[in-house]
Amino acid sequence: MSHPWLAQRTSEFDSSGIRKVFDLAAKMANPINLSIGQPDFPVPDAVKDAAIDAIHSDKNGYSLTQGIPPLREALQSRVDAEYGHADRQVMVTSGTSGALVMAMLAMVDPGDEVIFMDPYFVMYPALVRMVGGKCVMIDTYPDFAIDPDKVAAAITPRTKLIMLNSPANPTGVIASKESVRAIAELAAKHNIALLSDEIYRTFSYDSVPPSPAQWNDQTLVVDGFSKTYGVTGWRLGWIHGPAAIIDKLTMLQQYTFVCAPHPLQWAGLAALETDMSAQVAEYQVRRDYVVSGLREAGYEVAPTGGAFYVFPKVPDGGATGAEFVLRAIERELLIIPGNIFSERDTHFRISYAATMETLQRGLEVLRELAE
Repeated sequence: MSHPWLAQRTSEFDSSGIRKVFDLAAKMANPINLSIGQPDFPVPDAVKDAAIDAIHSDKNGYSLTQGIPPLREALQSRVDAEYGHADRQVMVTSGTSGALVMAMLAMVDPGDEVIFMDPYFVMYPALVRMVGGKCVMIDTYPDFAIDPDKVAAAITPRTKLIMLNSPANPTGVIASKESVRAIAELAAKHNIALLSDEIYRTFSYDSVPPSPAQWNDQTLVVDGFSKTYGVTGWRLGWIHGPAAIIDKLTMLQQYTFVCAPHPLQWAGLAALETDMSAQVAEYQVRRDYVVSGLREAGYEVAPTGGAFYVFPKVPDGGATGAEFVLRAIERELLIIPGNIFSERDTHFRISYAATMETLQRGLEVLRELAE
């Protein structure tokens, strides 16, 4: 229901379809929940202890807007070691979402065009429209590989920004080195801003995800602690890029989020010293189990190399993704319809950030639905 006081920009988006599935889950006694895009492992004790210590040590006031110096320095040294860009600066943000919101506010004017791949992370079109930008979506079906020629063909004088997300939500696909390099060089050639959303970078099973910052030193890179350490509720992210842009983002953060949660930044410092390879190895086992189970049941699944999602095609039978998901929900299986992440309605998203028992139950329902 609308209200006369609401600004026009609020008509550009509805409640996230994922949020609606969460609301459904709350009403079910024993749902098979494969909808949640957050890790199911506990936060490592050393990280929890660092957060508790920071609170007890009275580190509860504002921090510097751009983040506490020890955390910024630790992140900066990692970035410098990887890229060696003289002008690349780091700031700590209120979640990766905060970084994305501020990047849009800082770079996209009304009427500017923003290119991103379809399927896309659910926030991208909402954020672009919120700042008055125009979404230009590049279809990547059926294998979700990026075709740089399609991206080149979509560039116009109004193109302001290209967004990459690899490993990708919702598909789990890692973009190839060749396509990432081509996009990086294309952005540089046309002097177009490039933003790389690398929040799932730790969850890479078959290869190291290439970053476009390797070939384009003006690339903005968004990353965070939420997925890697299971702290999605802590709202702790970071962004690095050209100093002039990071300076402006710092000003924007001053007038919006103020700073990332202060005591949790100290926990972030401890997190950087925490080995998560065992958790990543466990997710790889789940990935293999889910992908092989789906394929055995007759589902079409693109190669997924990272994150903790698969994006299978609805079995042939005339049902849309949304209709198929409703049939799954009748059997208490919670999955997300593909049309939340896409202009198409032919697929659905599974999160395998769930126990093996839950994954087994989910695959049984999906086998029944395929038959």
